[in-house]
Amino acid sequence: MDLAELMTPVTVKVPLEGFDKEEAIAELVEVLVRAGRVPDRQAVLDGLYAREAKGSTGIGRGVAIPHAKHPDLSGVVVAVGVSREGIEFDAADGELVYLVFLVLAETDNPGPNVEVLADIGNLMQVPGVYEEMISASSAEDLIQAVEKVQVEQ
Repeated sequence: MDLAELMTPVTVKVPLEGFDKEEAIAELVEVLVRAGRVPDRQAVLDGLYAREAKGSTGIGRGVAIPHAKHPDLSGVVVAVGVSREGIEFDAADGELVYLVFLVLAETDNPGPNVEVLADIGNLMQVPGVYEEMISASSAEDLIQAVEKVQVEQ
C-alpha cells in the first residue's frame, strides 16, 4: 500500500491547532469528516478515545499514531497533522509529539490496517524524513516528503 496515496492536501493539517491529544485527535477526525471520509464523527471519536484509554498511541520520538476501527469504513483512511508547539500525548518516551498519523480502518479486515501501521513505522525509520515532515510549511510539502521517500525505496 502506498502511504502517500492515502494522504491528500485535505487530509493533512499543517499546523495542528490542538494542544492536547484529545484536541489533536478531534481536529484530525474533523479533517476526515470534511473530506467525506468518515461516516460517523462521534462513533469514530469514541473508538479513538477508547483506544487511547487502553494505552497511549504516542510511540515516541515525537510521533503518535492514534488508530481505531469502524464498521462503516471501507479500507483505510489516514489523516496527518503537524504540531508546531508539541502535544502532550503520554508518549512512551515522555516527550512531546509533533507528528500525528490518525489511522482508521474497517472492522473485519485487519490486513490493510496492519500494513499502513507498518508503513508508518518504516517511514519513521528513514533518516531525515521526520525532520522534513515536521518542518513542512504546507500539506503539499509534507506529502512530497513522503512521496520522495517512497520513490527512493
